[in-house]
Amino acid sequence: MTEMLSYDFMQRALLAAVLVGITAPAVGIYLVQRRQALMGDGMGHVAMTGVGLGFIFQTSPVWMAVLVCVLGAVTMELVRSRGNQRGDIALAMLFYGGMACGKLLVSLSAQAGAGSLESYLWGSILTVAPEDLAAIAVLGAVVIAVTVGLRRQLFAICQDEDFARVTGLPVRTLNLLLAVMAAVTVTVAMRVVGLLLVSALMVVPVVAAQQLTRSFAATQAAAIALGVVVSLAGVTGSYHLNVPSGPAIVLLAIAVFAVFSVIAAPLARRRHRRRGEADRGPTVCDVAIPERIPGLIPGRGADRVPDGIPDQIPGQIPGKTSSDTGTPERRAGLAQ
Repeated sequence: MTEMLSYDFMQRALLAAVLVGITAPAVGIYLVQRRQALMGDGMGHVAMTGVGLGFIFQTSPVWMAVLVCVLGAVTMELVRSRGNQRGDIALAMLFYGGMACGKLLVSLSAQAGAGSLESYLWGSILTVAPEDLAAIAVLGAVVIAVTVGLRRQLFAICQDEDFARVTGLPVRTLNLLLAVMAAVTVTVAMRVVGLLLVSALMVVPVVAAQQLTRSFAATQAAAIALGVVVSLAGVTGSYHLNVPSGPAIVLLAIAVFAVFSVIAAPLARRRHRRRGEADRGPTVCDVAIPERIPGLIPGRGADRVPDGIPDQIPGQIPGKTSSDTGTPERRAGLAQ
């Protein structure tokens, strides 16, 4: 561990892993709530065009990817909000076109080779430069401030847009803001996790945390903690095993999800059993009934009546029950 921390690139990679582990689940929980878990994957395809433009113009691929990915996220949100039946086709064109354009631009650039593209697709701890770390820190701070500071408003639009609109929330603005934050998160995580796997880090820690938590706030906190742990463990494992950091992080996240799924079943049964015991209330103690109750005639059993009350009701025929005298025919005979 001491030898690993002695390298500057590993220090930058670990810092970037912490930032990515916080920002990705912080945004991903809203995408999971809206059932848009694959939105990050689509924006990762679009971000490839920004990477290619960064190589062509010899600028920072991170900032170019931010610009292109934000434009793509706004386009995706506008298509989704209009509810066009052919909107899925338009989004597919956007995703595939972004990836194809990115690959073409990278191949045309003079400074980028196959190794550079691989590092953006799958992540690499060696590619986190000081300027990239600065960009990741600034963008990550913005994402955390928005997703945590506007947690109630963003949860409202993810849960029920119509209700949020009735309460006076700016639904269109919040939807666009959430899409932009997801796009920024993709560019933040592409150095560590890779564009093809960033969606997994946005989703898997969230669904893993949902196995054990019961509220939205607890799920968000647990997902962020899991994201940081698996990101640090994945970067450390990639250093020792000499493998890309992205696949290592994602496989660890999936392993945590599998373990939590196994643990969640007995916990759910125990929680259900406790809830059932609480619903039944306290147990009623048995009370001994005395053999003789004051005021009751002994030896009458279940038909015992208090002393002073006659056995036969006036007007009742002997040997007949009171129910027999209740019929119209019987009442007519008694009247005679």
